[in-house]
Amino acid sequence: RMLMVLHPEKAAEAEAVFRKWGLDFAVIGHTTDTLRFVIKQGGVVKADLPIKQLGDEAPLYDRPHVAAPSRAAIEPGSVSPPIGNAEALLRLIGSADLCSKRWVCEQYDHLIGGNTVAGPATGGNAAVVRVEDGPKGLALTADVTPRYCKADPVQGGRQAVAEAWRNLTAVGARPLALTDNLNFGNPEKADAMGELVGCIRGIGEAARALDFPIVSGNVSLYNETMGQGILPTPTIGGVGLVDDVAAIARARFERAGDVLLLVGETAGWLGQSLYLRDICGQPEGAPPPVDLGAERRNGDFVRSLIVAGLRCVHDLADGGLAVALFEMGAASNRDRAGPM
Repeated sequence: RMLMVLHPEKAAEAEAVFRKWGLDFAVIGHTTDTLRFVIKQGGVVKADLPIKQLGDEAPLYDRPHVAAPSRAAIEPGSVSPPIGNAEALLRLIGSADLCSKRWVCEQYDHLIGGNTVAGPATGGNAAVVRVEDGPKGLALTADVTPRYCKADPVQGGRQAVAEAWRNLTAVGARPLALTDNLNFGNPEKADAMGELVGCIRGIGEAARALDFPIVSGNVSLYNETMGQGILPTPTIGGVGLVDDVAAIARARFERAGDVLLLVGETAGWLGQSLYLRDICGQPEGAPPPVDLGAERRNGDFVRSLIVAGLRCVHDLADGGLAVALFEMGAASNRDRAGPM
């Protein structure tokens, strides 16, 4: 289900590409300068509406909803580590959330025919695709942490946008736009509708603060089994512009003896962390709050360093600092060893 807007002289070329891959192709209409949306069947007008009412003045989807109950922050001192840090790290990186997904990405080699510069198998935070012969490229990412959205929909929505912002930034891309893929349970239930409302609010706040506009999206509701809804999953797809694909940063160490610089404040946050859930057996607490002002400042600063020549960058996400360092080391070892 794709809609393309093409210059009329390009229609035959586009159709040839679709037919090559066994896909349907049809010209279903054309653009006009009337500012009206007109649908015809057999030459008979079936609908004739002003475009503004379909967009800027569309009716608001509004159902009864309740906000998710607030959760208390978890004090680190109140948690007794059940195992040592080394064993905890091994368990975390072997978990379903943090283990390598290369075997999935490489079921069909993503490097074939895609002009791919960076991706899951090449040490990138975001995928980078060269535009024609370069030097420019597009950086692409998709991010969300559903358990954050369940615990605090507003913060979870903000965090999903911030994570996409960080991943694009970490390769040196200038974030341009995002699309949201809103997957939720039954909106006729007040709590599920509250999750949808809260996540949309958080996404909107983050998009405005980061100047990261929402240009498209889709919504999938009523996702539940036996009356149990899925975790709220507002996946954020982000795209950014890379000026020179030869100068991107990667999530791997460059040289022995390099200095590690941690950008941003890290006070430590256990609520809704994988450590607290998987190691301590406590899926509790409030998720980490998002300081959108700091996100923007930090992102702009990191991109300026990449422009100046920095080539090793990784964002901190699930698992925190320890997991980020492991991932950087693993990417370095993988590159030295060659393809796995």
